[in-house]
Amino acid sequence: MADWFAAELALWQSSVWVIAVAAVTNAACALLGCYLVLRRMSLLGDALSHAVLPGLVVAFAMSGSLNIGAMFVGAFVAGLATTFLTDVLHRQAAVPADAAMGVVFTSLFALGVVMLKWVGQSAHIDADCVLFGRLDLVEFQTVSLAGIRFPRALVTIAPVLLVNLIFILLCWKELLITSFDAALADTIGIRTSWLHYALMTLVAATSVASFEAVGSILVVAMFIAPAASAHLLCDRLSSMIFTAVGIAVLSAVAGYRLAVLTDTSAAGMMAVVVGGCFATAVLLSPRYGVGVKLWQNVATAERIIREDLLAMFYRLEELAVGRLLGPGEAVQAVGGGLLARWGLWSLRRARLIERRSDGVQLTNLGRQRAQQLVRSHRLWETYLVTYLDLPLDHVHAPAERMEHFISPELQQQIEADLNVVEEDPHGRAIPPRPDDPTNGG
Repeated sequence: MADWFAAELALWQSSVWVIAVAAVTNAACALLGCYLVLRRMSLLGDALSHAVLPGLVVAFAMSGSLNIGAMFVGAFVAGLATTFLTDVLHRQAAVPADAAMGVVFTSLFALGVVMLKWVGQSAHIDADCVLFGRLDLVEFQTVSLAGIRFPRALVTIAPVLLVNLIFILLCWKELLITSFDAALADTIGIRTSWLHYALMTLVAATSVASFEAVGSILVVAMFIAPAASAHLLCDRLSSMIFTAVGIAVLSAVAGYRLAVLTDTSAAGMMAVVVGGCFATAVLLSPRYGVGVKLWQNVATAERIIREDLLAMFYRLEELAVGRLLGPGEAVQAVGGGLLARWGLWSLRRARLIERRSDGVQLTNLGRQRAQQLVRSHRLWETYLVTYLDLPLDHVHAPAERMEHFISPELQQQIEADLNVVEEDPHGRAIPPRPDDPTNGG
């Protein structure tokens, strides 16, 4: 155990700069990604990461080297051109935003590939570096600041993260309004176009600053996946931003550890991890998760089956049919199937029904529960006839559905509207309330 702990500590110490660069890069992308997701512009990060290629080629052709300053300027100009052309096509030519984005970034990327062939092989722009970056090598490419050696990639991306954070803090209200209701922002005098271009400029700068270290795959993933995951988990923008940044940082740490275990690309594994976070949010989000909704639907269906069984047993007691239903008969009476069997079992487990040698009957507690269901049903039938003037043969089916969703407060409101009523429109007695002194149950 001690040897394993020492090995793990040595691994983390040797990779601290790699994780730091990845975490800062991911956080910078996730901050702006929240606004891209809210504005339905998630593909812009993908567009920029592809469209900067002609800017890189032009910068190399003009400077004759792969100097980081020249490459940054060239890619940044290409990123701004992508944003501007996309916006012009959308606003001036009435091209849908997603179509305009697709046309611009594919065209510029294709142009970059052609230009790269013209410039020649001396450019040394490797496809793997374009896709995956050089994250594993960041600790070997350093610069000295105050006598301390820092990775060049960290020195490049850290100021971008700071600028993104300052921009969001200074323009919080404006970004909030324009992201949720651009028409309202225009009405109250906010210059939405300037704010849009400022945000797109930062997206371009972040994409370019991240490009060399982590490559286009991780940039695209971090612009979209953390924010999309947080959007499923949160209902407030502030919470969404904190959650997105947390997911981005977690993906950097977990992704690097998994990359070491599987001997694969660190940037690629980080993108896989953040994709897994998004898949988890899609399934398990408390309000919007597919799995949670499925579970809620199953739970609701099972509750309705249980209540239908209780109401059926109560009505049989009212009719005094002279015999009890067996378990199989009760299950078939409410439609049969696994859910009905489970409902009957759960009623017995909750001691709402009991099984006797001659069949199944309600317990005292089950009878009280059943009374309230039948009471809700018959009060609703009476309400429909009294206030909506529905014919008698049209009130049972809606009441049968509604009885499962009438809360005690709504039941009291219906009682108040009906004043005093003891029978439903069919002449059947309406069971008393549980707190009614006349209720012998």
